[in-house]
Amino acid sequence: MKRAGTLRLLSDLSNFSGAARLRELLAGDPTIRVRYSPDGRHLLLLRPLGAPSPQLLVAVRGPGEELERAWPAGHPSPLDAFFLPWPVRPALILVWESGLAEVWGPGVGPGWRLLRSTELCPGGGARVVAVAAPRGRLVWCEERQAGAEGHLESPTAPINHCVCVRSLEPSGEAGTNLGRRHILLRHCPPFGLLASRKDLFLVPTATTWPGAAHILLIWSPGKGKVMVAAPCLGLSYSKSLNPGRGDTWDFLTLLRGLPGLLSPGQPLIVHTWAPTPQGLLLLDFKGTVSLMQSHGGTRAVGTLQEAPIGPAGSAALGTFHGTLACVLGSTLELLDLSSGQLLERKVLSTDRVHLLEPPAPGMENEEELEMQGGLRLLSALGLFQIGWEAPQGLELPSAEGLVFEEACKYYQRRSLRGAPLTPDELRHNSTFRAPQALASILQGHVAPSTLLTTLRGELRDYRGLEQLKAQLVAGDDEEAGWTELAEQEVARLLRTELMGDQLAQLNTVFQALPTAAWGAVLRALQLQADGNGRLRSQAPPDVWKKVLGSTAAEKELPNRILPLFELLCQCLCRLEPRWLPPFVELAQQQGGPGWGAGGPGLPLYRRALAVLGEEGTRPEALELELLLGSGRPKAVLQAVGQLVQKEQWERVLEAGLALGPSSPLLRSEIFKLLLAEFAQHRRLDAHLPLLCRLCPPDLAPAELLLLLRSHLADELEPPTPFPEPGAEPPLTVGLLRALLEQTGAQRQPLGPVLSLYEDILRDPGTPPPTPPRGPMTTLQALDYPGLGTIWAGPLCD
Repeated sequence: MKRAGTLRLLSDLSNFSGAARLRELLAGDPTIRVRYSPDGRHLLLLRPLGAPSPQLLVAVRGPGEELERAWPAGHPSPLDAFFLPWPVRPALILVWESGLAEVWGPGVGPGWRLLRSTELCPGGGARVVAVAAPRGRLVWCEERQAGAEGHLESPTAPINHCVCVRSLEPSGEAGTNLGRRHILLRHCPPFGLLASRKDLFLVPTATTWPGAAHILLIWSPGKGKVMVAAPCLGLSYSKSLNPGRGDTWDFLTLLRGLPGLLSPGQPLIVHTWAPTPQGLLLLDFKGTVSLMQSHGGTRAVGTLQEAPIGPAGSAALGTFHGTLACVLGSTLELLDLSSGQLLERKVLSTDRVHLLEPPAPGMENEEELEMQGGLRLLSALGLFQIGWEAPQGLELPSAEGLVFEEACKYYQRRSLRGAPLTPDELRHNSTFRAPQALASILQGHVAPSTLLTTLRGELRDYRGLEQLKAQLVAGDDEEAGWTELAEQEVARLLRTELMGDQLAQLNTVFQALPTAAWGAVLRALQLQADGNGRLRSQAPPDVWKKVLGSTAAEKELPNRILPLFELLCQCLCRLEPRWLPPFVELAQQQGGPGWGAGGPGLPLYRRALAVLGEEGTRPEALELELLLGSGRPKAVLQAVGQLVQKEQWERVLEAGLALGPSSPLLRSEIFKLLLAEFAQHRRLDAHLPLLCRLCPPDLAPAELLLLLRSHLADELEPPTPFPEPGAEPPLTVGLLRALLEQTGAQRQPLGPVLSLYEDILRDPGTPPPTPPRGPMTTLQALDYPGLGTIWAGPLCD
């Protein structure tokens, strides 16, 4: 059934003070400027410069007196006026072209009184051309005299404006305190200023220098950044602009540092600008509506049935519930904000219509809460609200029914049977106790005291969350607020089953605020670093079970939705890559040899490698650390092979020695791999002591020599005492001695000699004493018959 847009009369203006004057001004002047106070109780009407008196009217709904001001001819009226969002009592600030600013507020008795007056442009010689009041700040664009801000060259003569800001704070009797003046932008063309609740838009005007008429600036005070965008060129750049840190920019210097912005571009020809919570709405003279968002991107929303009638034609834009409302003269058009489809078109009884912003969050009274969700229209006929009417005959399900419907979806995802679950089955089957208990609570079967005790912790968390959201809406310390909000959301999601929507939400938080999300996981896992570069955790096993979880259901996840372990590995790669291998090692220890190490799926080190990318594109250092720390023989040997190819001998030896006696076979394989390299070249000689330590204790000298012989090249020519120039030096017995001594020392025999070479290894190294010289006796000559024959000749002579 198609929904219908409705106009609901909220007030015929009779409950406003000065109702007659209010209707008169609304019906008579189409160019009048209308402001709505944040609490929804005050209406401000300001006529343009040169209009007949009264130029200013502030009407109050309910008890209170209106404020009516008139300035005689020759005395300028205010350039603009704004309500300040103070929760205790309303305040009004008026700004003149001369730079004079007045703060008004209700006095002790009925009526309004001037609370304070100040000069925005000290020293004179400046003229305010535009002003805006984003939350907690007053921003204005002033025209400076030539030479007031340094020298201005003739080519930049039109660029003699600057944009300034002062903070606004509520203060007792003074009403409002204005902070120090700070210049945001120097030497810039005249800009129009439009403020939404979070951002300030600096838009070109009819007098803007043509070379910059295609450029817009979006300042986000909460983020301390300014976005410089050129919609016609499709360019946008972000720069830091935080008055608290003293940031300021020269306009030409800013543009010169941003490629492409000074290229000739089509000036922005816009009929109406309108700031909204979604961004800045732009209506051109062809009836096309576009939306510029705070990140600088622009998209077309849709095209109206009618186009504005020239520059003087009235137009107003606003949004509510994903709907764009546009008033052109006496025609109201409603378009879908996402698709641009025309939803409804109405003809109004008047062409003097103004769209008003809804009250600020947290400042609505009971009547405003009942009307929440629509857009307000003001005319001389009254104050109206436009919204969507629910189709007749639509029956909303009860809270109890919603509980069982959601429970059906939840249990169906976990069930292995093919038959679907029904709410009736959940109501009467004693197996499903959780939805029945929740339904009993909603029906009031549980005593309030018992329910309060059960939900006290949850209520405290929700209360803190609401307070945090109120701070974010107010723009107070926005960066810290978003961080705390992300931490609370991650902590909440870690208490759930982390399936489907919950896992997708966790991925979104990690993508938007990775640092805050990792901080929440750090506390949940109670991770601490020791002095040896390792991590330890005191988290209970059920938390680690949720983190490591099996990847059996990974194929059912949508694209780009990562399981929690992969999500944490990806976050560590972005924030602190050096902590990824220790984290994976800790996860392997926590999981043990069963499900934690991958269970029926992949081992944890392979899941972490998959996050790093395809083989050949991964960071080599991280890949090697993950392979060496995996404890898997195949992975360790793969890493050792890569290190051997790079000739990182010390790293290979340290990896082998770190295995300890618990992995004798793996240590033996690494030793044999290095022994083969030792037999073929001399680049491992400097690390011979470490190679001796790696030698297996059960290796005999004969086995060592046989291993070496299998890797030595066959000699085609007889050996020479010295190698040829440029040739690799051969392996010598002197180099082998240390290894042979290591194997011999580890296998000292208790009985007779078992090996041909072991008696040599036990040789003390000192030769026997030389026998005394002298003539040989007959007995000695008989012991050595060969020697007697040789010596016989000389002795006879």
